[in-house]
Amino acid sequence: MALEIERKFLLKEGAWRNEKGTKYRQGYLNSTKERNVRIRIVNDNGFLTVKGVSRGAVRVEYEYEIPVAEAKAMLDDLCEKPLIEKMRYKIEFNGLIWEADEFFGENLGLLVAEVELESEDQIFVKPEWVGEEVTGDPRYFNANLIHHPYSKW
Repeated sequence: MALEIERKFLLKEGAWRNEKGTKYRQGYLNSTKERNVRIRIVNDNGFLTVKGVSRGAVRVEYEYEIPVAEAKAMLDDLCEKPLIEKMRYKIEFNGLIWEADEFFGENLGLLVAEVELESEDQIFVKPEWVGEEVTGDPRYFNANLIHHPYSKW
């Protein structure tokens, strides 16, 4: 079983803007609390991801690469709308890779940083551009942003 241990924070302006970003386009075939099934295109690669319910910062996650043409068709024809569109910046800081997401479309203006950890109680140092923790706040789950976009808060 694959476990994802991830902490999520609001993102401030800062050095992350100096990195080269990668465009992400994603949608959900299923976005319930118990599980979600996501389709994602990153560059020219398609992915199918299944995630279980979050228990704190931990949840089950399975991810598979799929043909990009099939991912595009599912995003366009099958996924719940609106789609999630964002630019992701990956930044190494103090031995960890931080992912800074700048959202567009219905979620324009939302800035979130995530870091994956080895254990839920792992000690780490936050960069100065990382703000308030929102790990347990469901409003910031990508799967919830399709039903309650940031622009409507």
